Amino acid sequence: MNITAIEVFPLKIRNEPVYLGDSRGLDAERDYYIRPEYRSIYSRNLETLLVKIEADDGSHGWGEALAPVGPEVTGEIVERLLSPFLIGEDPRDIDVIWNKLYDSMRERGYFSGFMVDAITAVDIALWDLLGKSVGLPAYRLLGGAHRKRIPAYVSGIPRNSRDERVQLALEWKARGFEAIKLHLGYGVREDASIAAEMREALGDEFRLMIDAHWKYSVPDAIRLGRRLEALGIEFLEAPTLPEDIDGHVEICRALDMAVAIGEAKRTRYQFKERLVKRAADLLQPDVGRAGISETRKIANMAEAFNIKIAPHLSVGLGVCTAATLHLSAAIPNFHILEFQPSVLPVANKLLKQPIACEKGFYALREAPGLGVEIDEEKLRSWMKR
Repeated sequence: MNITAIEVFPLKIRNEPVYLGDSRGLDAERDYYIRPEYRSIYSRNLETLLVKIEADDGSHGWGEALAPVGPEVTGEIVERLLSPFLIGEDPRDIDVIWNKLYDSMRERGYFSGFMVDAITAVDIALWDLLGKSVGLPAYRLLGGAHRKRIPAYVSGIPRNSRDERVQLALEWKARGFEAIKLHLGYGVREDASIAAEMREALGDEFRLMIDAHWKYSVPDAIRLGRRLEALGIEFLEAPTLPEDIDGHVEICRALDMAVAIGEAKRTRYQFKERLVKRAADLLQPDVGRAGISETRKIANMAEAFNIKIAPHLSVGLGVCTAATLHLSAAIPNFHILEFQPSVLPVANKLLKQPIACEKGFYALREAPGLGVEIDEEKLRSWMKR
């Protein structure tokens, strides 16, 4: 079996409301804007990169890179740099191919960011292709399922007022969900106040998490964490700058609650020092940024440190979500998975078989590969918009 063709599909899908429901700083004439509370570039669109890899036996696989901004950049890397080295390769040599592609730009310093995003899209497509070629779901190829139902938390309560946010949270609880993550970072006092209000409304048994989006200094993160501990918050995500490993160590040692990190990292090399130094209690690699192969290696490494994995999953669409579900099923140290209510319905419009997340659980599909298939006619029509 040999790879015969690779096609890239950078997508920009207009969706309202904007991701996480806050468009402050949005210029009406531009797609990109900086979210002032998070300091990062966001898009008015849902953006992603899909990749299709075909083999000479007629089989094919779909991959996706989490590309919330600039998916055409990742697509260019796949098309110009990676494709020439992929054509003619045996797609079953997944680990060999990952290392070959990673090595190709390693000495030039491109061992993260867009380069690894591009490798990720290829990696996911190869797992999908392999599963389809042998008639087995990806989780079987990864060693089997530790779980067939994947527990999920609702990520974000995108409403403007506090009363509206509480009401939406109560609606999710009524629909059978038992966990919500609040996207905060508005200041120690404000964050603690919002969390307290949610705790009172949802009850002591409801699982609450906080994402601080790297907003705080180490002392302020510790101050916030101590207030959140009193409220029974399950974990504090991204409390300070992702580069500050020693700062995260200090926060972890100061707090009894779990500290979660990882969405900005892509390889086991970046997670290694954080594990050795105990700079996190919970890791959140994103399969759309690290791929199935590398995320499994990160999870295996974390298992040796008794650290659990709660995969990050934001604006990745159907293929990325499906890949994350198979990986989540196959690792023993899985904790919980993110669910994006505003993203999944858009993803399902591209899929022939929709992905379901109901009453706090995703369902794991048994179809070969990732268990999903892209509606190519619809995809190509969206590409022309």
